[in-house]
Amino acid sequence: MTTERPPIRLLYIDDDRGLSRLVQKELGRHGYDVTLAADGDEGVAALDADDFDICALDHYMPGRDGLDVLPDILHRPAPPPVVYVTGAQEGRIAVAALRAGAADYVIKDVSEDFTALLRSALEDALLRRRLERENEEAQEQVRVARDRAEAMLREVNHRVGNSLQLVSTFMSLQLRHMADEGARDALREAQARIEAVAHVHRRLYTSGDMESVDMQAYLDGLVGELTKSLGSDASSPNITLQAEPMKVSTDQAVSLGVIVTELVTNAVKYAYVAGEAGEIRVILRPDETGRAILTVEDDGPGLGDGKPKGTGLGGKIITAMASGLRSAVEIDGAHKGVRARLAFDL
Repeated sequence: MTTERPPIRLLYIDDDRGLSRLVQKELGRHGYDVTLAADGDEGVAALDADDFDICALDHYMPGRDGLDVLPDILHRPAPPPVVYVTGAQEGRIAVAALRAGAADYVIKDVSEDFTALLRSALEDALLRRRLERENEEAQEQVRVARDRAEAMLREVNHRVGNSLQLVSTFMSLQLRHMADEGARDALREAQARIEAVAHVHRRLYTSGDMESVDMQAYLDGLVGELTKSLGSDASSPNITLQAEPMKVSTDQAVSLGVIVTELVTNAVKYAYVAGEAGEIRVILRPDETGRAILTVEDDGPGLGDGKPKGTGLGGKIITAMASGLRSAVEIDGAHKGVRARLAFDL
């Protein structure tokens, strides 16, 4: 069972009554419900009183011409497309109408060709309007789907951050019941690594950008966490940050955060003897090649024999994280203390 298409509601504005009746009769045979208006004011009043799918507007009319009436039609909320009707020698007027917002134009003629050309222009204008609406609806659906996905991703980051924070809290509770200092140090280092990852997820949850991380803000928060967890004593080294604004992907931020945590932790433990004042600097700057340079340095005695101190686990973690950035951490042998550098692509 087929459903007949509802008639297309056309407002035809023209002071030529004979041609108007012809248009009404001929287009009526092709599924159009044609309403006639003898001038621009009558046409605007008809638009005020009823809804139309499309409008045809003649140029020469008493009172105001079509170019004067066209803005009154197009400035309405959700205006119908307008096909402009003009004379054979008036190409300049047709161009002006198109620039003013008309969907198309038709050369006015008393022959039967005029109604056929008018119907073709009307159908083309209606098709373009339908495609525009379908495109707008599709874009709206994409926007809604994107907003929903971003909301879900933000919630995931929130929950992951909370879960990692809960793990960190459990480790803090465990630390209070451990007497072995070596075990306490190992657990504290593991806690700092977890906090580095958790900080990324907290940053993503509070940011409107789900795809990248502001490294200046992220490192500022991370250095603050490291200062509280590793350098809480008055005699502990002072951890400072010099970071220029830049954004990296979430995966890069996690890798960089873990690397900074490992290098700072190692510097806190080995750069200065107990009770000696000192500074550990975290520096992030872009270079002239479009890459970025992460530096963690101190002014201690250096590596001595050139071999890193500790269990070697931190070095393995740094190597793995740097590999994910398609890079490697290099030690500047010319620096007085230890200067570790990592160059990576933005």
